[in-house]
Order: sequence, then structure tokens, then C-alpha cells
Amino acid sequence: MRTPKTLVTSFLSLSAAALLAVTAAGGATASPAAAQGKGSPQVASQAVDGSRAADYWTPERMKAALPGDVLADRALARGNKSPAAAVEKGASTQISGKAAKGKTTLHASESPVSHIGKVFFTMGGSNYVCSGNSVSSTNKSTVSTAGHCVNEGPGAFATNFVFVPAYLNGSAPYGKWAAKALYTPTQWSSAGDMQYDTGFAVVSPLNGQNLSDVVGASGVQFNAARGLTYKSYGYPAASPFDGQSLVSCTGPASNDPNNPQFNSQGIPCDMTGGSSGGPWFIGTSSSGYQNSINSYGYGTRSTVMYGPYWGSVIQQTYTTAAAS
Repeated sequence: MRTPKTLVTSFLSLSAAALLAVTAAGGATASPAAAQGKGSPQVASQAVDGSRAADYWTPERMKAALPGDVLADRALARGNKSPAAAVEKGASTQISGKAAKGKTTLHASESPVSHIGKVFFTMGGSNYVCSGNSVSSTNKSTVSTAGHCVNEGPGAFATNFVFVPAYLNGSAPYGKWAAKALYTPTQWSSAGDMQYDTGFAVVSPLNGQNLSDVVGASGVQFNAARGLTYKSYGYPAASPFDGQSLVSCTGPASNDPNNPQFNSQGIPCDMTGGSSGGPWFIGTSSSGYQNSINSYGYGTRSTVMYGPYWGSVIQQTYTTAAAS
């Protein structure tokens, strides 16, 4: 069985030895469906002090931040011993989003999308960057991303976490939204299980307004059919990309043949490190329902991006964050 390689290899050392962790997740208010796996879904969370996070992220620090997929690589190095994937039995759940004021491609350049952006955070004394998306929620303040962009998996939660929607060439047209709480499935926070590599951040109001009232929010879907066509988005930073603008990939999903225990699906895509946590939308536009995130790929020149299946465990994590 092959071991995934992180995208950090292409960004830092160009070694062909690590997991290409480049994808991300979403949420919206929904009632929990039947639990996947053994026992009931469990959610790990931590309140964070975001009072100084926006000021911390100067243009220089944002530019120098490392792609967060290196954290997924560390989780695998600690020993990812996932059992065979559990069969999802939850009912399909859709939550409509809020509008903001078919062809297969490896990637395409995109204009900024108001609800999609970059996330910056500190973990283990280093600064990192991933991608994220504003998702429909009761609190109007929930951002989806990869699990490895909020928690080391296993290990500590991030600090200095901010979401910068519609980021472009260093600009923050809607401001920097600081997290006040981070959420991930306990399967990620306690074991770094790639099957559950999804996280959510709840951000504080900015200038007296909630996030989704300013940038909009995507609808989300859980326990969907497999093999759908998706359009994913992210801010890849490793060559040939520079992390300064939005990129997308579109294509049909298929199961990971190398590590089936991850229960993940992949689409044709060559995005690199920094795109971790970017949203997957069902269909061919950013107006679809979010149903996964950029998580990992294989090799430094991967042409397939894999994302976790959003079943009942990830739904419970979303539900908890969105209602907080």
C-alpha cells in the first residue's frame, strides 16, 4: 500500500518523499445524521484568543507563511493506522447557502470569489497558510478548511488563525477575520486519521458585522452519493503557482486506489501546497453545495487531488461549530 506524500515536498525540498496534502471542508446548520464508524461522532474544539491575530498577520508574514500541508505529513509520520473505511449510512443532508452582495481541467485561473479565501495560522512556533471557505451557519461566522489547518493531528490546535476572503496579491478586500474557536473530529485531533481531515473555524465579528453577511456563505451537503463531478478551489503556492491568486480544478471524483482506508475521493487536479482546505463544490461552479475540501495527493507532480468523504462524523463537527 502506498503512503501519501505531502505537498510541502514540492514547496520546500522538492523531495518525492511526502504526502501532497492540499485540500479542505465546509459546514452548515444541520441535524446530526446517523454516526459513521464505531460509537457516536465526537468533536474536538478549542477557544482561541484572536484579539491580536489580525495585527499579527502583516503582509511580510503572510508572504513568508509555509503551506499547511506539512502538518498532514507530520501526522502520517507519527503513524496513521486507519482501519478499513466504515460505510456511511447517514441520510443525505443539504443546507442552502447565501448569495454574496463539465469540462475536466487540471487547473484554471480564477477571479476572486468573495466567500473563498486564504487562512493563516501559527502552529508549533511556525507560520502556515491554507485555503478556506465561508459556509452557511446559524452563527453566520463559520469557515471550513482542512483538519491539518486547525490541529496538528494529533496534537495542538492552531493560534493566530485568520481568514482572508477574496485574497488577491496580498490584499484583504474584506479584512482579516480572526478565529475565536476551532473544531475538528476527534479522529483527526487524537490520531491524525486522514479519513476525517476537515476542520472548521468560528470567527469573531469584524466592524460590527458577521462574516456571511459580508461575503456570503456556501451551502453544504453531507452523505452525498460518491462519484459526483466537483469544482475545487484553492491558493496553491508551490511552483508553478505563487499563492497570490485563486485557482480551480474541475472533474469527476473516483476512489483512492492507493489507500482505500481513507475513504476519500480524487478529482483531476495539479494544485500544490497552500491549497489545503480549499472547498469542493458539487457541480462546476462556486455556487454549488460544498461537499469536501482539498486534502492530499501523491508525489511532487500529482495530477489528482483527494478530499475526505463528508459523512456523519464531519457533519457532527460542522453542526457543533455552526451552532456555537
